[in-house]
Amino acid sequence: MTAGVADAGSRTPQPDISGTVPLPERIAVVVFVVAPIIGLLAAVPFLWGWGIGWTDIAIFAFLYPFNALGITVGYHRHFTHGGFKARRWLRIALAILGGQAMQGSVVRWVADHRRHHKYSDQEGDPHSPWAYGPGVWGLTKGLFHAHVGWLFSKERTSRSKYAPDLLKDKDIRFLSLDPVYAVIVLSTFLVPMGLGALLTWSWHGAVTALFWAGLMRVFVGEHVTFSINSICHVFGNEDFRTRDKARNVWWLAIPSFGESWHNLHHADPTCARHGVLKGQIDISARVIWIFERLGWVWDVRWPDHERLETRRVRRGGPAAETEPAGEPAGAAVSS
Repeated sequence: MTAGVADAGSRTPQPDISGTVPLPERIAVVVFVVAPIIGLLAAVPFLWGWGIGWTDIAIFAFLYPFNALGITVGYHRHFTHGGFKARRWLRIALAILGGQAMQGSVVRWVADHRRHHKYSDQEGDPHSPWAYGPGVWGLTKGLFHAHVGWLFSKERTSRSKYAPDLLKDKDIRFLSLDPVYAVIVLSTFLVPMGLGALLTWSWHGAVTALFWAGLMRVFVGEHVTFSINSICHVFGNEDFRTRDKARNVWWLAIPSFGESWHNLHHADPTCARHGVLKGQIDISARVIWIFERLGWVWDVRWPDHERLETRRVRRGGPAAETEPAGEPAGAAVSS
């Protein structure tokens, strides 16, 4: 189901939890989650006093895809699920870009996500919205828990159990060290600030870019990912049978770069493409396809349509058509 979990074939299973999260790391999580929210709350008075310019919008639009792809193509489809193999320089680049999204180091993110797939929507899942039951109050608490609440848990997912392959990779292990990751996080604010200063040749431009293309970019990116954990396990459509409640949410497809086709992902986790039906736009799959054509990635796990058909949810009427196997989602959609 997922690559790199250490229990396979071992006589004594390792525990899922390896102690508690150190206090400095818990403080860092609070900063990572709260700082962008404070930035959002400050948006209205800041906009009233300083405004937002086309330069800020341009820097936001330029930087957002890099960090989004760092999470979707890098952290998720490559490092967590092994959906493709990649050249060393690309692995390093994806780990850095994903780190700039401020969702944790690559080793931590992968360990948590592999644990999620092992127990999806069952006891042991670190961020299931069904953890408090199906009632209105239980689901309300569960959605908050799945969205951000779980990030403050003191339990630390065992990295030696869930990410042993990454711990053996000296590059990835180095990039996941706390001091190195701190530099990566710092760069996510210095880059837009520097671009703002260069493009406007002013401190005003640097500060507004820091706010709009820094804090706001991180806020949007974080909550798009958080929405996959929460919204996409409660609302939406089910096209494929899974053992959990993963669903497809169409309106999140573009901001999430295809991650919100979550039902297929849980039906076939190692597949490099999540949007496999006609009209399901999957930007991340398109990027992987381009990388494959350039020779930067190989052994891409494109959809096996015979296998997918065995998992289809059958409804009345003709079956929806899936995309052809060598093309990214959206490529074969007729106008």
